[in-house]
Amino acid sequence: MRNTTIDRPNQVWAADVTYLPIGRAFPNLVAIVDWASRAVLGCRLFDTMDTSF
Repeated sequence: MRNTTIDRPNQVWAADVTYLPIGRAFPNLVAIVDWASRAVLGCRLFDTMDTSF
C-alpha cells in the first residue's frame, strides 16, 4: 500500500482483530473498516476464532 493514494470509499478495506479481556474470557472483536471514510463496514464479537465470519 506504499505510495498509494486512498481517495474514495471501497478502494481499500482493513481488518482488525482485538482480544478483549473480560473476566476469565478473551472474546475477539473483529472489525472491517473502509480506509477512505474510516467507516466500520462490519463487526462481530466471537468467543472462538473460526471461519464463520
